[in-house]
Amino acid sequence: MTDQGNNNQNISCNPFAALFSSLADAKQFASGQKPQQLSAEAPCHTVSCITVEDSGESQSESENSVSDSVDDNDDSVAEISRSFRSRQELCEQLNVNHMIQRIFLITLDNSDPSLRGGNGIPPRCVYLEEMAADLDGQDWLDMDNIEQALFNRLLLLEPGNHLIYMTSCSAVNLSADRDAGEKSAIPYLFACYQRAKEEVTKVPEKLLSFAVRCKNLTVSNTRTVLLTPEIYISQNVYEQLLDLLLEAFRGAQPEEVVEFVEEVITGILSDQEVRTFEEVIVPVFDIFQGRIKDLDLCQPLLYSYLDVLLYFSHNKDIAKVLVEHIQPKDPANGLQYQKSLLGAVLSISCLLKTPGVVEGHGYFLNPSRSSAQETKVQEANIHQFMGQFQDKLHQILKNLLQRSGETRHLLLSWLGSCLQANAGRAKIWANQMPEIFFQMYASDAFFLNLGAALLKLCQPFCKPRSPKLLTFNPTYCALKELSEEERRNRNVHATGLDKETCLIPVPPQQPVESAQSYSLLTENLILTQLTLHLGFHRLHEQMVKMNQSLHRLQVTWQEAQRTGNPMSEQLLEQFERLMIVYLSTKAATTQPAMLQCCLNLQASTGALLVQLGMGNQGPEHVALSFPLPSLQNTMLCYVPEFFAENLGDFFIFLRRFADDVLETSAESLEQILNFITVFMGNVERMKNPHLRAKLAEVLEAVMPHMEPVAPGAVQPIVFQRERVFCSYRHAPQLAEALITVFVDIEFTGDPHQFEQKFNYRRPMYPILKYMWGKENYRESIKHLAHYASENLEAMNPPLFLRFLNLLMNDAIFLLDEAIQYLSKIKVLQLERDRGEWEGLAPDARREKESSLQMLGQLGRFHNIMSNETIGTLAFLTSEIKGIFVHPFLAERIISMLNYFLQHLVGPKMGALKVKDFSEFDFKPQQLVSDICTIYLNLGDEENFCATVPKDERSYSPTLFSQTVRVLKKINKPGDMIVAFGLLADKIKSNADRQQQEEETYSDAPDEFLDPIMSTLMLDPVLLPSSNVTVNRSTIARHLLSDQTDPFNRSPLTMDQIRPNEELRQQILQWLEKHKQERLQLGPSG
Repeated sequence: MTDQGNNNQNISCNPFAALFSSLADAKQFASGQKPQQLSAEAPCHTVSCITVEDSGESQSESENSVSDSVDDNDDSVAEISRSFRSRQELCEQLNVNHMIQRIFLITLDNSDPSLRGGNGIPPRCVYLEEMAADLDGQDWLDMDNIEQALFNRLLLLEPGNHLIYMTSCSAVNLSADRDAGEKSAIPYLFACYQRAKEEVTKVPEKLLSFAVRCKNLTVSNTRTVLLTPEIYISQNVYEQLLDLLLEAFRGAQPEEVVEFVEEVITGILSDQEVRTFEEVIVPVFDIFQGRIKDLDLCQPLLYSYLDVLLYFSHNKDIAKVLVEHIQPKDPANGLQYQKSLLGAVLSISCLLKTPGVVEGHGYFLNPSRSSAQETKVQEANIHQFMGQFQDKLHQILKNLLQRSGETRHLLLSWLGSCLQANAGRAKIWANQMPEIFFQMYASDAFFLNLGAALLKLCQPFCKPRSPKLLTFNPTYCALKELSEEERRNRNVHATGLDKETCLIPVPPQQPVESAQSYSLLTENLILTQLTLHLGFHRLHEQMVKMNQSLHRLQVTWQEAQRTGNPMSEQLLEQFERLMIVYLSTKAATTQPAMLQCCLNLQASTGALLVQLGMGNQGPEHVALSFPLPSLQNTMLCYVPEFFAENLGDFFIFLRRFADDVLETSAESLEQILNFITVFMGNVERMKNPHLRAKLAEVLEAVMPHMEPVAPGAVQPIVFQRERVFCSYRHAPQLAEALITVFVDIEFTGDPHQFEQKFNYRRPMYPILKYMWGKENYRESIKHLAHYASENLEAMNPPLFLRFLNLLMNDAIFLLDEAIQYLSKIKVLQLERDRGEWEGLAPDARREKESSLQMLGQLGRFHNIMSNETIGTLAFLTSEIKGIFVHPFLAERIISMLNYFLQHLVGPKMGALKVKDFSEFDFKPQQLVSDICTIYLNLGDEENFCATVPKDERSYSPTLFSQTVRVLKKINKPGDMIVAFGLLADKIKSNADRQQQEEETYSDAPDEFLDPIMSTLMLDPVLLPSSNVTVNRSTIARHLLSDQTDPFNRSPLTMDQIRPNEELRQQILQWLEKHKQERLQLGPSG
């Protein structure tokens, strides 16, 4: 330190010394004011006159103390007095210097710290050596030199190397060293901003403007740093800005950082000559995207980044740049949207990052060694994180939509273009070519999260009776190519919807009355449904396929284990890998809050479509009533089919993978029943028969369970479903709709309609069985049957008559096919068990194994379906009899029953004895029981008993005696066995009598015989176009399946046929003549 000489000797006695915080400060100041006594190298020293802590002292007292002492000052005091015009000027300069030091932690004073007063001085500062030298002796900072000083400080590469002690305390102070020596420009300036804000709250009013200027300096310099980052060597200032925000949002109170950043943004926006605001913020986005794509769903750090993104979306200036930045260079490339910043966030999930690659996947490891409880806990943990994640995604989208009209337009344009570019995700080929799929389209995770966020945006209007729903305008979907300006003005951002198939075609005379502009509700609903169509549907399909594959793998592995096959280890590894994928997909798709939002949306969509189906265009919901009004200027022709497909797909998914959700809302279930009742059987409101058939599967999904649960499994709760179904007001219409779609699906126009119809009808059987058990539904079905009995010869065959005809067609085909498959399976099993496959070449053996597996699958399917059809006939005949015993149907059902009994209890039954009946769902005992039940149900009807023996192909008294023996063997109740025995005797009596009559008719003229059945016609009718006469019952049966003349294929209905009365009289006369001749001959004749 510089020696102060003789200046020190009188200072201690001078009253002006009281102006300084310490005697040392007064001495330093006095010597500093005598430059002629100092060497050129001697630095000057600042004085702390009024510190922040001392600022409370009244000004008048200070002035009095100065005036009282002025007469007593010595030479040194005189020099001090001459240097400054007043005490206030002196104090102000001293305090500005100290305040600058406290805020910026910089100094020009490198004097001995022991000679400084420690009051109001920071413990460490960066000494600006070069600037101090340039100022040639000035060792204090003021408002004239602070900008230069701050600039010099920011340019220091290693500010920590320039730290000096500002007080005599030399204790280690890492915090002070870190603060003063901060290398990064942005964190340093923010810390200065914080300290400046603190000074603003503490300094006296005369220093307030200086403190505010210092605060503003931190902001303006931050702006400069961001606009000219190339000046600051080895620093990534954009990364620093992101880290500053990140740390703020990881803490509890980010408000101060936000305030600082907002001021900086305002400054940048006011001066964009060097760089635009976009050029400043886009690098921050790029760094953000680079980091977030590697984060995991369950990492807490992810949620801090999302908070930063939430802030970006909340700030109108950043939000505008953000939505501009995410627009892809190639809008037609679906994958480009995933590669944007928003896409990177949307792609975070517990799904596999690279499809099929489980290595490095952090969820559900070693599933076969994890207990069900451990798996459940991990799934719940994922669901918790997913809930937070999707909440933040929703808030981000909501912020962007609300910031400004321009931001909303850009975001909706991005969403619309994204969905159009990814429309190929819904194509069948896309699922069959995964390697191409993942190079062209955004991922499943992207669409799942986007759907979840959009679902939350829809919740304000997702209440089934909400009047807001009725503001939805489906003509949006009919709009063709619009200009960018039109899209902006009319709020139309989804594209390509005019190419979608709608629920019904546009009527020829109906003009499209599009709106001038569309509400955000309309866009939200359409975008959300389209997203679910492209995303959730595919994941559902994958889960079903994985479920099936896991079952096959498990069976194959168990077989390999049993036989000691060395492939068992490899099979177990395949099972493990697939189980990881399955469990991860299940966790991703069953997040409870997301499912609840989707339930609300789909129930509301169902309610909306019902209102459109009733033609309601008013502001309030109209109660559903039947019959439905005729359609006029209907909006249904603008509603894409994927609205109904999504609804159905979701409820089928719930039934399979999240059944408990169905119990959460009785109102939602009622809305779905209304939707199914209106559309399932109504071709005028839903043209596509495949889609209407799918609604039967939806109905099965939402109805109460009937199947028994596995031992030890928890019985599902079905209280709400039971209550809604049993009390449903439109039960008669629902039952009729089900039977209507059962009939309609017979003729879809599809080349594969015959094979498809069995799959479509599979869920209809358990629904019918459930309905039959409930009185209100059962009475409705009986009413349909009664109407059919009364109108058998109507121009259009009654619905229930067509239903029974098709039901019997199915039963005959299915059980016949099942019998054939079982016979072939038995042959192959015998070959294998006898060792005949051992000597085959590997290829031939594999072919045999593949054939056995395929036959097993086909046999199982046909057995399941035949069990259902025969079971349905069994319960229907318990209370519906008349129509079954009518000549139109009696012969068909009897020949069917006899044919099956012949295979199940007759000599041919040995051909069906495959190994393990359960493997192929073959239930011969149940089938025999159901067939006998049908016989007993109809056995009281004389016409029925009289018709049984007419089945010459299968009936014989022996067949019925064999059936009685089997009933005893399978331990059926005694009363059933006795009743069936009595029925058999009754039928045998009829058979004996008919045999005698047939001998009488054996020589009947050919013109009296039915040309199709070769039986004597008792009710001949003339077909108008072919002019052929057939028996009434014969043509009636034919027309149930095919409404054409069997002889020339021209259209024909029952009302067109005419009785051939002349021929009938001839037949009756011939019969009477033969009867008389027989009586004359007597018994011996």
